[in-house]
Amino acid sequence: MQIGVAYSEPGQQIWLNIEVPEPATVQQAIERSGILQQFPHLDLAAQKVGVFGRLVKLDAPLKPGDRVEIYRAIICDPATVPRKETDEDD
Repeated sequence: MQIGVAYSEPGQQIWLNIEVPEPATVQQAIERSGILQQFPHLDLAAQKVGVFGRLVKLDAPLKPGDRVEIYRAIICDPATVPRKETDEDD
């Protein structure tokens, strides 16, 4: 079955469409994608993962067409980041 695997860092994003055997788990798809070789600092024991924006565990089963996402840790407190001013006249 075909699924997508996505990961993003500042300045570099990767989205791969890969074939995985049925049944396959999130972890199996990530390992098969080669992303762990491209980003050796990724630690699946520490990273959060999801499917279409919904957090899942590594052993979650996949369905054809699913998009597996590997999330980075938030490195700043969103409450302390200044918001951009919006122009109300637009």
